[in-house]
Order: sequence, then structure tokens, then C-alpha cells
Amino acid sequence: MRRNLVSFMSALMAAFMFCSVEAAAAEIDAAIDGALAGAHRSAAHRARDAQRHPKETLKYFGLEPGMHVIEMLPGADGWFTEILAPVLRGKGLLVTEMLPPRAPPAYAPDVYARFNAKLDADPAVYDRVERRTLDGSPLKLGPPNSADMVLAFRTTHGWLRTAQFDEVYSAIFEVLRSGGILGIEQHRAPEGADVTESAKRGYVPQQYLIEQLELIGFAFEGSSEINANPRDTKDYPDGVWTLPPTLMLGEKDRARYLAIGESDRMTLRFRKP
Repeated sequence: MRRNLVSFMSALMAAFMFCSVEAAAAEIDAAIDGALAGAHRSAAHRARDAQRHPKETLKYFGLEPGMHVIEMLPGADGWFTEILAPVLRGKGLLVTEMLPPRAPPAYAPDVYARFNAKLDADPAVYDRVERRTLDGSPLKLGPPNSADMVLAFRTTHGWLRTAQFDEVYSAIFEVLRSGGILGIEQHRAPEGADVTESAKRGYVPQQYLIEQLELIGFAFEGSSEINANPRDTKDYPDGVWTLPPTLMLGEKDRARYLAIGESDRMTLRFRKP
């Protein structure tokens, strides 16, 4: 009798856990779908979903509605911010980390102003986003062990170019709680490429990036080919910015670059032990 009761309770607990997982999966599906369909997104941004795979990418990283998430350098258009903000607005927290307007890159003031104008214009979506800038030395992203997830979309090449890679990713390691997730999407260079030269063109070798993050202390959990693009030859006159959406060369060979599409990108998930 006692053994049967133990078996019954074990089965009941397993069923409860399964239902909880299923409910959590349904919740994040609905939250992301709702954000993607939101009226706050422009037609141009929606058109990029097919090549950016936002739902698949965020689910691969393990995003949940109640998380404390930090988005690194969201960019002037806040493309992922407009998806993350509604998902986390109810019971989570989204923190964005921008370059301060006085930062050395000439484009920093414009990016800062455009991003903040976008968020200010739609408080119903963005009023609970906590906006910060990457200030201070040593760099701090918040209280140690406070964030559940940090996301870096197509930014790592810039930190390699400015020799800030170790500083930035050490700060990310510090702010993440034990078990917290680092999700990276990055233009991918051919393996064995010169890191300094490829970073200038916007690309980073995947294995090199994994090894450097492991040296900082991150545990590599896996990679996905969600954002792979075998048509990307990675040898363009103006680097990755030759491709859409930037199309740096304007009308020159525009049809060719549109046919290639957005870059070949690695999608990597790490965890803080």
C-alpha cells in the first residue's frame, strides 16, 4: 500500500510538472505572437521577421514573460526592443543598455536620440522599459547576480573592434544570476578568419567567440542554425553592411544583395554556472 502511494504521488508530481512546462510554453508563445502582431510595429519591421526569426530565436534562448532581461545596444530602430517590451511588460523587466550620447562613435548621439524618441512616442508599449547607458569604469550593468538573461544581437564585432570585449562580457557575467542565460546572435565569419580583420567587416568566427566566453566563465550550452544564411559569402566591399537592411552601396548591385538577404548569423546560448 505504501509503495503504491509513493508511486502514485510520483506520477502525480510528474504530471503536474509536465502541465506546468506546457503552460509556460503556451504563455511565451502567446506573448511573443502578440508582440509580433502589435500595431506598434511598422510594416518594414514586420517584413524582416522572415529573415530574423524572432520567435524561434527568443524561444531558443529560453525567454519567459517573468524574466529580468537586459538587451545590449538595441540600436536606433529598437527592432528587438519592440518585441521584448510587450512580452516583459506585465510581470518581467526589460533593461536596455545604450551607448551614451557623448560616446566616441560619431553616430552615438543620433542612435541615442532616435531610440529614446521611439520609446517616448509609445508609452503604452515602452513605459516600463528601464533605459540605461554604458557608463562607468569598471563597467556595471546592475547589481551582481540580478538578471535572468542578457541578450546581445549583432553587437559583438563592435566590442572586438574597440578592445572592450573582455570588459563588456565580464560585466555581463557579473550581472547574471547563477543559472542566468546569455543569448548571442552575431554575424558569423568563416572559421579561421583573422579576428581583427573580420570584426572590422562586422563578422566574428564562431569557435573563437565560444572559446573567449568560456575563458570569462560562461558555460556554452549550444548553438542553433535558426539564423544561418549559406548565401552570405562575407566578402563584400563594405562588410556586412553591404547586405540588407543597411544596403551601404545604395542602388549599386542592389538586386544581388537583396537576393542574398540578411547575413549568416550564429545563434549561441551560454549559461552562468
